[in-house]
Amino acid sequence: GYIHLQHVEVFILDEVDRMLDMGFIPDIQRVLAVLPTDRQTLFFSATMPSKMEAIARTMVRNPERVSIAPDRPEMERIGQKVMFVEKRDKDALLVSLLKSGQIDKALVFTQMKHVANRVVEKLSAGGVQGTAIHSNKSQSARNRALDGFRRGQYKVMVATDVAARGLDITDITHVINYDLPIEAETYVHRIGRTARAGADGEAISFCCMEDRTHLRAIEVLIGESVPVEVEHAFHSE
Repeated sequence: GYIHLQHVEVFILDEVDRMLDMGFIPDIQRVLAVLPTDRQTLFFSATMPSKMEAIARTMVRNPERVSIAPDRPEMERIGQKVMFVEKRDKDALLVSLLKSGQIDKALVFTQMKHVANRVVEKLSAGGVQGTAIHSNKSQSARNRALDGFRRGQYKVMVATDVAARGLDITDITHVINYDLPIEAETYVHRIGRTARAGADGEAISFCCMEDRTHLRAIEVLIGESVPVEVEHAFHSE
């Protein structure tokens, strides 16, 4: 009884594939049940797996689909490469990349929240100032981390996928996948954090032996092989 939705004219779901895939469907349906049927409904997403699209279509009437560069969304401006590395050498490889002088501002992705915190600690021990952002952080702590990253206080921000959805920081030069995503579509979301507003960017992915299936799924999705960078001190055959 604290909020009345009978006059809502527009209902928007951003990152709709993630919203529908993370257990929010019952909550969304509760909201839809009290919205006027005469409304405009808008869904936004960089990727839309067929399973998620089928669910989304149950929530709209006579929808129009608008695709902007659907085949290669912003990816033409992103240089991609993968580095094969043993799991134990990931931290050392990351520190070496960030201290090489070739990276201005980097967003690093991990799968797990505790790994994000540990990576920041390893970077600090290696002489690289970084910060972490994930769902265990309070909103005020996330805001401080983002503000410090934007202002250049930190050269690197380590993030999980949930926390990094929707980030729009225009001068990120590199996205580094410390952990490859389990879902191939997430790769597109991640690397899209660089090459914003017409700029160029680079995406570097670490791949250890247990990640090869994830890499193959990504290559199937984007329709090409990701070039392998072997000229680094931690290359693993």
